[in-house]
Amino acid sequence: MRRSQTLRGWQIACAIALMALPALAQKRPQPPKSARLYVFDCGSIKGLDPATFHFKKEELAGVDFVVTCYLVVHPKGTLMWDVGVIPDSAFKPDGAPVTERISTVTKPLLPQLAAVGYTPADISYIALSHYHSDHTANANAFAGATWLVHQPERDVMFGDKPQGIIQPAHFTALRNSKTTILKDDDYDVFGDGTVVIKYAPGHTPGHQVLYLKLRKTGPVLVAGDLYHYPEERNSDKTPTFEFNREQSLKSRAMIEDFLKKSKAQLWIEHDLATFNKLKKAPEFYE
Repeated sequence: MRRSQTLRGWQIACAIALMALPALAQKRPQPPKSARLYVFDCGSIKGLDPATFHFKKEELAGVDFVVTCYLVVHPKGTLMWDVGVIPDSAFKPDGAPVTERISTVTKPLLPQLAAVGYTPADISYIALSHYHSDHTANANAFAGATWLVHQPERDVMFGDKPQGIIQPAHFTALRNSKTTILKDDDYDVFGDGTVVIKYAPGHTPGHQVLYLKLRKTGPVLVAGDLYHYPEERNSDKTPTFEFNREQSLKSRAMIEDFLKKSKAQLWIEHDLATFNKLKKAPEFYE
């Protein structure tokens, strides 16, 4: 019963969002000539305890998190990467900000997506950096896309007793989605090297990061929760809730080596300073 109520809730939320769109926004744009990246504001997390990450407050430039969602638009299709901390279905008709515990969202995701010309039905692929609830909130809305996931991650998400920072109701519909199980190496989403998912386990069993080779911007690596704070890059500190600390340190070393070779920018998803410098949708990177 709870699962069916969740799905009905998503159907209602999506219908409301679509009715609110202008006619122009409901028409999908023509595919671009090269990959584009849109950055969406998906909320904030405040009141965190730095000790959870083995830091003292004075050791960090800032403690609060930003929550970010991303849309990649490629000539061959679209990819949604990470989908927020509070689902759009939690918003009331007046559109007022929604707060759940220490998380607040001021802008629902689907209207932001619509503002750049897309609906969930237009999304070819969905990939989550990992299953933690601050990255999965709107996953049910994209169940019609092909889900790109590593088997260990999926096993935890749909295990008998999911544990950790997880909200199974947020991604129930993915169980029946068309799914591509990724191997332990790079996955080239569109086959031309411009959108690549890299396996970086440790934070969770199947944690992954996203590498983009953009024509004008250059290479970018969207890091999921490989890091939460920039200060982690110069230390061996990992969160207290890490699935496998040793795996995380190996993944960090691997990614740091890749960054040196590729000369890619590193975007730490929760870092407010990084987020504040980025262009937000409807602007985009290409």
